[in-house]
Amino acid sequence: MGFVKGVLVRLLATALAFWLATLIIPGITLDTDSIGEVVLTVILVAVIFGVVNAVLQPIIKTLGCGLYILTLGLIALVVNALLFLLTGWIAEQADLPFDVENFWPAAVLGALFVSVVTWVLGLIFDRD
Repeated sequence: MGFVKGVLVRLLATALAFWLATLIIPGITLDTDSIGEVVLTVILVAVIFGVVNAVLQPIIKTLGCGLYILTLGLIALVVNALLFLLTGWIAEQADLPFDVENFWPAAVLGALFVSVVTWVLGLIFDRD
């Protein structure tokens, strides 16, 4: 039961972070007025983001190990922004009303914002 609770907490924290990002970060938009559609969209985008990160990030880190070392990990900002941009593209292909307009500033700031908010919410709510 603890595993399922942890996954749900992370999913909801990520969904909340994506919703807040649409309100704060220029270039990240959620084009709907329906509360139900907003909730469903941010949850689906959070799932897409989780899958994209789970599948691609380990591959990218393995293949780009030298760049991570050479840049002292700063390349992770670029990688996370590209994965965030990919999430927006996948959401667009799935006809979700979520859009990430460009790499800078939308994807870079969005990836940073979602990471920090998800981390903070995880600290607050993911307690056993």
